[in-house]
Amino acid sequence: MTAPALRPGGRSARVQESIHSAVRELLEEQDRATVTVPQIAARAGVTPSTIYRRWGDLSALLADVALARLQPDSESPRTGSLAGDLRAWAEQYLDEMSSAPGRCMLRDVQASLKPSYCATIIGGQLQAIVDRYPNEASPGVDRLINMIAAPIVFRILFSETPMAVEEVHRLIEIALNP
Repeated sequence: MTAPALRPGGRSARVQESIHSAVRELLEEQDRATVTVPQIAARAGVTPSTIYRRWGDLSALLADVALARLQPDSESPRTGSLAGDLRAWAEQYLDEMSSAPGRCMLRDVQASLKPSYCATIIGGQLQAIVDRYPNEASPGVDRLINMIAAPIVFRILFSETPMAVEEVHRLIEIALNP
């Protein structure tokens, strides 16, 4: 079951934001495994049935909050070159997603009914960077995802240590060379 499309404003948006805020606050205060729908509902000022009606279960709600957090708050840094912008984006992405909250977020998204949404978000971020440099040859967003983002995510999810920044830089160089 997927969450229904919500109107961009009004009561529905306020309720969703209240629930999302409650989830974020509880995840900062306690271990993820101990967070419950009744706790979230009490913190958000809604009934548990409101949460179940919109999201179906706790894992779908956690995934929805994680997906919302993946949306960037601001534009990625501008360095003056495609390679520089990609390095800045990749370093920030590696740092954020390698953190304990970032790892949990990636796992929640992976468990969601729409894990491909993560690739859509990352693809949009990378496309925005590529679009800044229309006169530079670009390998295309799919290649950037495959060569930069995918190895970062793989190491975060399936390795004890995240990828080294130097390795990320090397992958960017490879991705930019045909």
